[in-house]
Amino acid sequence: MERKIVIAGASGFVGKYLTKRFLASRYQVVSIARSNGGIPWNDSRKIIEALENSEMLINLAGKSVNCRYNKLNKAEILSSRTETTRILGEALSHCSNPPEIWINASTATIYRNAEDRAMTESHGEIGTGFSVEVAKLWEKTFFGFELPDTRQVALRITIVLGLDGGVMTPFKNLVRFGLGGKQGNGKQMFSWIHIEDLYRIILYIQSHKHLSGVFNCAAPTPVDNRTLMQTFRRLMHVTIGLPFSAWLLELGAVVIRTETELLLKSRWVIPKRLSNEGFVFKFPTLETALTDILSHE
Repeated sequence: MERKIVIAGASGFVGKYLTKRFLASRYQVVSIARSNGGIPWNDSRKIIEALENSEMLINLAGKSVNCRYNKLNKAEILSSRTETTRILGEALSHCSNPPEIWINASTATIYRNAEDRAMTESHGEIGTGFSVEVAKLWEKTFFGFELPDTRQVALRITIVLGLDGGVMTPFKNLVRFGLGGKQGNGKQMFSWIHIEDLYRIILYIQSHKHLSGVFNCAAPTPVDNRTLMQTFRRLMHVTIGLPFSAWLLELGAVVIRTETELLLKSRWVIPKRLSNEGFVFKFPTLETALTDILSHE
């Protein structure tokens, strides 16, 4: 019988990469999505059928946070995460032979703005504000299900670096046009992970059957914003990088309809549990990650 994995939210940047990698490993990948030919969210019967006899469910579904936080977008950001998670949990509870593991995306934004110390799973302080409340309700919905035959793992994912999506394109464009200087005061921490290591983490957790609960998905060597932009400029062979003050970023965010939180919040997150469990990163430093990604363009 062909090995089967179900991915919800497979049409996004991370979902497309995971789908490609699992297909290359000869898995059958079943997609649940609002578009692009996947099983629709309102078809509970087909979702249950897809989950039956599958090895793993990966839920990545959620509206992009790269938007203005107005009332409508806030409602969609929240519901696209909590409602889809609820639908999947209820479907799993009706399966005769459910997957052994359910991996649900979460976000490292759940932690407070941190310039003083790193946040780990056991010693991280939960922050405040809209994004944090979304993360808290997302995890509460996920862990609210009691599924005796299915392990549950929430991945608090940091900024994902990879080809063909995510933050790489806007960062590269800033650098190319001489605008790749520090953003704000440049002291805010930037936690990140190479998309291949995210895939490898999923495989690692799947194969180590004693693992459950919350995991930080971040490379072990976060950098501050100044170092981030310096590394981009050096690897792209660009000498000039004009900085952006916080007020200018606020103005620009209004124009391009996004939020400065994505650039100015200090995310200092360490993968303590993964390190303790023996996971070894393929791309542990920003330089190794960016060198790999830029070399494949």
